[in-house]
Amino acid sequence: LPLVTVAILGNLYVLVFTSYWPVTVLIFIWLAFDWKTPEQGGRRLNWVRRWRLWRYYCNYFPIKLLKTHDISPSHNYILVCHPHGLMSHAVFGNFATEATGFSKIFPGIIPYTLTLGAFFWVPFLREYVLSTGVCSVSQSSMDFLLTQKGKGNMLIVVVGGLAECRYSLPGSSTLVLKKRFGFVRVALRHGVALIPAYSFGETELYNQYIFSPGGLVNCFQMWFQSLVHVYPCAFYGRGFTRNSWGFLPYARSLTTVVGEPLSLPKIENPSEADVAKYHELYIDALRKLFNEHKTKFGISETQELEII
Repeated sequence: LPLVTVAILGNLYVLVFTSYWPVTVLIFIWLAFDWKTPEQGGRRLNWVRRWRLWRYYCNYFPIKLLKTHDISPSHNYILVCHPHGLMSHAVFGNFATEATGFSKIFPGIIPYTLTLGAFFWVPFLREYVLSTGVCSVSQSSMDFLLTQKGKGNMLIVVVGGLAECRYSLPGSSTLVLKKRFGFVRVALRHGVALIPAYSFGETELYNQYIFSPGGLVNCFQMWFQSLVHVYPCAFYGRGFTRNSWGFLPYARSLTTVVGEPLSLPKIENPSEADVAKYHELYIDALRKLFNEHKTKFGISETQELEII
């Protein structure tokens, strides 16, 4: 948020109130020239992914990556990670950096974390995001990565997206997945395997204040969500001291468990029935992964995934 605010307001100030307006003009010319990069493999800088800063970041929680099956670099994959949480800390730490040793755990595999195209509209922020190997989550971006970049590519998508933020509460295991079919359709069109992954602890990092349903604030939240598809959560965590209030996440362990690849056939024009069939198979694989590992991370044996 500070990066976005500074980038937008700073450029507007330079453009309108200073004699350095040509700098902002050049920035926008660069944006126009480089507009398609996020949809054409990005601009990964491995030395940025290996910054020592990311090691400190991951050690704070700590964030860990757990592999359950070997993955061959002779194929491409779509790894679907759940839940989104409020900030997707585990996804960033495990797949957009090398702090948890992704390249050693999955040798020969190149991760491409996919996110909203809006991140690439903001000057400077886009360069920072691109340098970590992050690309756009658009269909054209996924098609490019699965056809133009060879083999051994792993596309990381968080299908719950921002709609899942409102369910990011301590103890929750609610996923927005029932009507999310796009990732299955892409996988079928390219004949690539889907890999379920679950980040245990992601929903424990912040608390949320839940407003009374039908109240003024809740009505504003629902209206705002209908307008921009983002649910404005009243969340809070800790401050800079142990028992203080603030917006830092709580230091609680995060472990992303990567499951077994679910092979899909290649169907160039999958029907709705085809997509629904493999969507259901994917949900079954995700439930199996969650149930096999939940008790290791403090979740009750009786607690199940809630798919909405």
